[in-house]
Amino acid sequence: MSTSERLIEATRELLWERGYGGTSPKAIQQQAGAGQGSMYHHFAGKPDLALAAIRRTAEEMRAAAEATFSGDGTAYERISAYLLRERDVLRGCPVGRLTMDPEIIASAELRAPVDETLEWLRERLAAIVQEGLDRGEFAVPVVPREIASTVVATVQGGYVLARASGSPEAFDAGVRGLLSLLAPAPATG
Repeated sequence: MSTSERLIEATRELLWERGYGGTSPKAIQQQAGAGQGSMYHHFAGKPDLALAAIRRTAEEMRAAAEATFSGDGTAYERISAYLLRERDVLRGCPVGRLTMDPEIIASAELRAPVDETLEWLRERLAAIVQEGLDRGEFAVPVVPREIASTVVATVQGGYVLARASGSPEAFDAGVRGLLSLLAPAPATG
């Protein structure tokens, strides 16, 4: 792995663990095994490196979600697969956690990849819900954008509840509850 890649990966990890304010250039260099000269050779400074790290995190989140969304199955099955996929629930969402970082939220440049990713996620989910509506898969009338926002809120809120309680059960309960509300009516014969 190149020095710039090690710096980006170290920054991603530290942003997730400590937030922007708690991530010093020295900590990044130590975690990456890189000297100060190497860091400033590849990046203009901490904000530039943080932006590269945030973009990488956002890209990976979108790629992982898209792999689930573009899979086989009904709209409900694909949403269910997204909600039930393997996550480190107690650690929280690396993108969602950035929304709670005042320094990232205060910077339009650092916030942009976070906003773009969450908007992409809502749009992608809304499109899947619309597909399900078009195919008559949902038992009750639903509004695609509202359901998409509910899915995102369930995941992000589930992380918060799980972290607060120290148990993934709160996340799992929220997911089960949402899936029960979205479940198609059983076919009648």
